Amino acid sequence: MKKKDTLSQKDKEDWKNFLEDTSRVPDKDKTLQINSSTRKFRFDLHGLTLDEANKKVKDIIKSCSEKNYKEILLITGKGLHSNHDDVYKSMDLSKLRYSVPEFINSNPEISKLISSIINPPQKEGGEGALLIKLKEL
Repeated sequence: MKKKDTLSQKDKEDWKNFLEDTSRVPDKDKTLQINSSTRKFRFDLHGLTLDEANKKVKDIIKSCSEKNYKEILLITGKGLHSNHDDVYKSMDLSKLRYSVPEFINSNPEISKLISSIINPPQKEGGEGALLIKLKEL
């Protein structure tokens, strides 16, 4: 059975206008997202390789500590779509949600800045995220 083109001219114009106006589309590349009431920094690690994620996490922790942030929310994903050939998984370090805490704990330069690493509440990502609480220096 052949599917017919059922879009009206108005639908086509609305779609064209939507594609031309990107102001309603969130900027995923925007790295700085701050919750001013708790001084929480948020960053999404999706799309980064394990090495890129570790370097970025180190930079974020150092920067947030210097700027007196209290918490860092890292979105790692749950790794449901990962396999051994995927950039999110390493044979040695496992998925980002497991390898990032291991990387932090094994790096003395940044581990001394951390008071805890926990799963945040479900509304903030639950098992697909990490909530890093920074020490007050």
